[in-house]
Amino acid sequence: MAKFEYIGVSNGKQVKGELEAASKEEATLLLRKKKIRTISIRSKSMDLALPSFLGGRIKLKDVSRFTRQFAAMVSAGLPLVQCLDILGAQTESKELAKAVKLVSADIQGGNNLADAMGKHPKAFNSLYCNMVAAGEQSGNLDGVLNRLAEYQEKAEALRRKIKGAMTYPAIVTFVAVGATVVMLTFVVPTFANMFTDMGGELPLPTQIVMNLSIFMQTWWWFMLLATIGAFVGLVRYYKTNKGQIHIDGIKLRLPVFGDLERKSAVSRFSQTLSTLLSSGVTIIDALSITAKTAGNKVLEIGIMRTLEKITGGTSIAEPLKDTKVFPPMVIHMIAVGEKTGDLAGMLKKVSDFYQEEVDAAVDALTSVIEPIMIIVIGAIVGGILISMYLPMFDMVGVMG
Repeated sequence: MAKFEYIGVSNGKQVKGELEAASKEEATLLLRKKKIRTISIRSKSMDLALPSFLGGRIKLKDVSRFTRQFAAMVSAGLPLVQCLDILGAQTESKELAKAVKLVSADIQGGNNLADAMGKHPKAFNSLYCNMVAAGEQSGNLDGVLNRLAEYQEKAEALRRKIKGAMTYPAIVTFVAVGATVVMLTFVVPTFANMFTDMGGELPLPTQIVMNLSIFMQTWWWFMLLATIGAFVGLVRYYKTNKGQIHIDGIKLRLPVFGDLERKSAVSRFSQTLSTLLSSGVTIIDALSITAKTAGNKVLEIGIMRTLEKITGGTSIAEPLKDTKVFPPMVIHMIAVGEKTGDLAGMLKKVSDFYQEEVDAAVDALTSVIEPIMIIVIGAIVGGILISMYLPMFDMVGVMG
C-alpha cells in the first residue's frame, strides 16, 4: 500500500488529506465513494512511472474517435458490453484498447460504466467519467457521448492550432542559434587566423566577434551544461505549486503570447463548463472538474475560489471577475446567462466566439513573428559577416 496526498472538493468546500491505496486509480475511487471530487492526487513515495514520451500515453484524438463511435453504437441500441468489445478490438491505440477491454470486464462484473471508466484515468479523465455518470442517470448516454465527442474534437483542434503557432518560431529560433554557433565556431576562426597573420589593429566589431568565438570554443561545455541546468531547474520549479502560479501568471502577461494564452484559457473554460452543465452535471461538480482542466494555475485558483463563494449564495460572475483573467464581456455574458437560467447556452456562445478569437490571434501571431524572426536572423548573420569583412575594407583603403 502506498500513501497519497490529495486535494478535492466536498460539499462545495476544498479539502486536503492523505490516504492509503494500492494505486492512484484505487485512491481516486476511494475518494469518489466518500463524495470527494479530486482536484489533484499524488503519491508521497517516489514515482517510478515512465514519462509519457517513453510510452503509455493515450492521445486525445484516439479517445475522441472512440467516443464518437461509442455514441453511434449506443444510439443504434447495441448493448454496452458488445459496443466496448467491438471498439476494443478495432482501436489502433494499444493502451486504449487495453483500458476498454478492462472496462468491458468490469461492466460484466456488475459495475456501472462511469465507475469502470474511472479506474483508467489515462484514458478517461474526471470530466469524461462525470459526464458518463450524468448520462447514465438521465438515460441519455448516447446524447452525452455525442456532446463529449464534440468537446474533445474542439479541444484537439484548439491544441493543434496553438501547437502549430508555437512550432514555427521554435524552429526558426533553433535555426538562428544553430547558424550563429556554426559561424562563431568554424567560420570566424578561419578569418581570425588570417587577420593574425596580417597584423595591425582590428576594428571594434571584428574584435568583439573574435572574442565571442574564442569564448565559445573555450567554454562551450559550460554553456551546454548551463543551458541544460537552466531547463531542468525551470521544469522542476514549474512542478511546484508556487512555480506554476508564478510562471502561468507571467504567461498571461506576455505582450503577444499572453493574449493567445488568455483567449485559449477562456475558450477552454467556457467550452468545458458548458459541456458539463448541458450534460446534467451539477454546477458544483462542473466547476470542480473545469478547474482541473483549466490549463493555467492562476485560472484554476480563481475557479476554486469561485466554487467556494457560490456555496454561500454568491453568483458565478462576481468571483470570476476577481480573477482578472476574464474580459468584461465574458463576465457580462455569464451574468446574463445566470439571470436568464441559460448559463450553459451562454457559455457555448462565449466558447464559439473565443474559438474564433484564438484562430485570429494565432494568425496574427504568425504574421508578426515571421518578419521579426527574419530581421533578427538577418541582423545576426549579417552582423557577423560584416564584422569579418571590415578589416579587408580597411586594407583595401590603405592600398588605394
